[in-house]
Amino acid sequence: MISLKHVSMQYRMAGETIDVLKALDLDVKARERVAIVGPSGSGKTTLLLVMTGLEQPSAGDVVVNDQPLAALDRDARADLRRDSIGIVFQSFHLVPSLTAEENVALPLDIAGQSSGRRRAREMLARVGLGERAGHYPAQLSGGEQQRVAIARALVHEPALLVADEPTGNLDDRTGEGIIELLFTLNRESGTTLLLVTHDPHLAARCDRSLRLENGQLHTASTT
Repeated sequence: MISLKHVSMQYRMAGETIDVLKALDLDVKARERVAIVGPSGSGKTTLLLVMTGLEQPSAGDVVVNDQPLAALDRDARADLRRDSIGIVFQSFHLVPSLTAEENVALPLDIAGQSSGRRRAREMLARVGLGERAGHYPAQLSGGEQQRVAIARALVHEPALLVADEPTGNLDDRTGEGIIELLFTLNRESGTTLLLVTHDPHLAARCDRSLRLENGQLHTASTT
């Protein structure tokens, strides 16, 4: 499902070169559940951006769902995300002028699917927001906005779900419900899960937990 070979990522800051990822290798099988942990600033979000084609690495090869990202132009990478990848960002990235239902339906609307609104309402109900479908992001709490973002990422049943702290803004009860939803989709639809998290309970539920530190991934304990 995902293959990273010798992937490096460098940034120029204040005249200095910062090595965020260093010749990093990673292979994730279809349907696998992988947690990525690590200290703040270690490059976890950068790694997710590289794996989804939102950032291009300084060096190395990235293959997602049998598609070498380097061979795809910007539009083709956007098509791959639309069709095969669900992404949950820490900052939600909801469209403020759209209701919760419209935000969740957006990936299906862009793909030209007529069932977008119906499926959006179903997914909002699954994340406990069925009665908030007509509300705008500004009318929702941070936790509710997080659930809308998760519903939007899942509505097209992607082959790969990438989530940056999917339970970070949720209370324990809501967070547990989201975890169950993520793993139910993994079981029922074969979705591969790649989760950045500080939640030890969520990391322990995954097949593997990897720690990103000093630009490299290492096996991490989930205990």
